[in-house]
Amino acid sequence: MDFRDTTVEALAARVRSGELSARELTTTALDRIGSVDPGIGAFVAVDGDAALADAAMVDERITAGEDVGPLAGIPIGVKDLEDAEGFPTTLGSKLHADAPPAGVDSVLVGRLRQAGCVVVGKTNTPELGAKAQTDNLLFGATRNPWDPSRTPGGSSGGSAAAVAAGMVPLATASDGGGSIRIPAALCGLTGMKPSLGRVPAGGEDPPGWADLSSKGPMAATARDTAFVLDRVVGPDPTDLRSLPMPDGSWRAALEDPRPPLRVAWSPTLGYAPVDPEVLAVCEAAVRRLEALGTEVVEEPSVFPVDPVIPWLTLTSASNLRTVGDLRDTPDWDLLGDMVRDTAEWAVENLGNIDVLAAQDAAHQLNLTLVALFHHASLLLTPTVASKAPVLGEDGVLDGHPDPNWVRFTYPFNLTRSPAGTVCAGFTADGLPVGLQVVGPQHADVAVLRMLAVLEDELALERRAPC
Repeated sequence: MDFRDTTVEALAARVRSGELSARELTTTALDRIGSVDPGIGAFVAVDGDAALADAAMVDERITAGEDVGPLAGIPIGVKDLEDAEGFPTTLGSKLHADAPPAGVDSVLVGRLRQAGCVVVGKTNTPELGAKAQTDNLLFGATRNPWDPSRTPGGSSGGSAAAVAAGMVPLATASDGGGSIRIPAALCGLTGMKPSLGRVPAGGEDPPGWADLSSKGPMAATARDTAFVLDRVVGPDPTDLRSLPMPDGSWRAALEDPRPPLRVAWSPTLGYAPVDPEVLAVCEAAVRRLEALGTEVVEEPSVFPVDPVIPWLTLTSASNLRTVGDLRDTPDWDLLGDMVRDTAEWAVENLGNIDVLAAQDAAHQLNLTLVALFHHASLLLTPTVASKAPVLGEDGVLDGHPDPNWVRFTYPFNLTRSPAGTVCAGFTADGLPVGLQVVGPQHADVAVLRMLAVLEDELALERRAPC
């Protein structure tokens, strides 16, 4: 069995009907992890005995005639930024190398288990999820299943690599600056950052990155993503930002998606240079959409300047809040460069009102999008500015290092917009290229429909050759 030959929805239906057992799916996942993951490094912890016991319980309940949920028996990986009962949550940091096992699930993991999922392990993430490559001092680097010399992106790179390599059909993810969209794009998956609050964070701890980060599933396709989102969206009383339950099924809305009447296409957002090969792949996909009858309006400039400083202000202040009390202690030296440097930058550069000024900038960015969406239903851009970088290196633009190769994603964390990515094609050396789809406030279904339309039209073979 190869999880990439079918869908999450179909697998769960076969388990519910008794055609497959949850134990068979879990055994397949564990075998695949054992054979493939040593060369990828997607998982940082696996508990096969506990997973098989949980799968057996699912099977017993089905035999007894119980409804175990729409995700019956689906084996999942959990990003190591959130709790899964029985596993330590290390946050990809040596500071938490000896963390005790979590006593309860996060809200997202709890909802997935309630829907029938079986947790097989935790997936790798950069320290505190703070950068776009998935490596850390505790577990090392995760490799891209399409080319192990390259990064799968981050910060949900472990989850994306696990799904792309067929280790699990589903994993959890989060996105505070592109952390679902970037690895999905680099691994050839369809990824979706829901509107802020759609999938509640909740729990005892406040959100790590203020109002920037959204949780969600990592799956291969738009329809599987929508199918899983139907089970995890909705309010939670411990999350101040959580949104009401949507009207109707998001998966049902993708049954027969139609191309939108008019979209905006911005090759650079007005400030972002792009690798010519990446841009050519994205433009070809946009032309295919145009051939379906959608009017494509090019927007040379969406934002007047790169909003990296407001985003860096909010994320660096958040990192400082998390680790600032470790300054001038031995534990400070356990931190990786990214977390330590951004916290130091916050100390040296941010005053009392700078965080509020960054929030004001986010407000202005959203006003710009409101005006754009008066004449176009969606905004399309490249997802990243470079093809997948070599491990530990920057992206490449016109043959030169490009340190900020993720400049297309973080604006839409500032605006809290629903935003997704779909594989638009491949570079000459066979690396996936993502096309980003951004929607108006809370228009998650419109983004999912567009992702499904592009998937159907492009009909690409997206099986990583690992």
